[in-house]
Amino acid sequence: MKIDLNSDMGEGFGHWKVGDDAALMGVVSSANIACGFHAGDAVIMDRTVTMAKERKVSIGAHPGLPDLMGFGRRVIQMEPAELEKHMIYQIGALQGIAAAAGHKVTHVSYHAALGNMATADKDVADLLARAIKRIDRDLIVYSMPDTEVERAAERVGLRSHTLFLADRAYDENANLVSRKKPNSVITSADAVAARVRQFLDDGTVTSIEGKRIKVRARGILVHSDTPGSVELARTVRRVVETGGASVVPAVELLA
Repeated sequence: MKIDLNSDMGEGFGHWKVGDDAALMGVVSSANIACGFHAGDAVIMDRTVTMAKERKVSIGAHPGLPDLMGFGRRVIQMEPAELEKHMIYQIGALQGIAAAAGHKVTHVSYHAALGNMATADKDVADLLARAIKRIDRDLIVYSMPDTEVERAAERVGLRSHTLFLADRAYDENANLVSRKKPNSVITSADAVAARVRQFLDDGTVTSIEGKRIKVRARGILVHSDTPGSVELARTVRRVVETGGASVVPAVELLA
């Protein structure tokens, strides 16, 4: 069995740093890199891409809404054409940085509010998927399973890669619990280890209500801004490899 272990990275801005990207880069197989709208800037993007190339880590664009103040976690209503151009702009920026560094963007993973909008709204999901296809039909769309994001990718002929979020609580309908609620973010390495073992054993996760729910995924995500994210990512990798699976990027899984 092969599993992709990925993390959202490059989410600082200027002198401000979020997460330990250098340490995470030695653990993950794929990095989802912020493209300057919710976080990140040209220098941080270049530094993150260069680290990924050195560590042989696959890279993807992590586009968000234009909301530095709110870290891309606030919904912003905009015209479809505007939203489409924001998506194209961010992916193109990372592609340029990657090309200059001798690396290649292989996937797209939506950030926070943008991802929530696409997950729930078919029209938004289709709009974003079409924009990705116009840029590069070989790009892989990262998604939670059984969402409009996954279905939109399939509708336009893009490959999708489904994720299990190791450090986020799920409700009984397989939705993420709002970050505003208690225990929505999981920071205990022991708890993450138990969740990953359960996921590998039978493809389920226990919801915040105590119900076992199915999670169809080939990738595991740990957020770089979760407290203790490096240790959590190391825990995930250890559990995966101890269980006899190997950690590889999604582009290899879907080849």
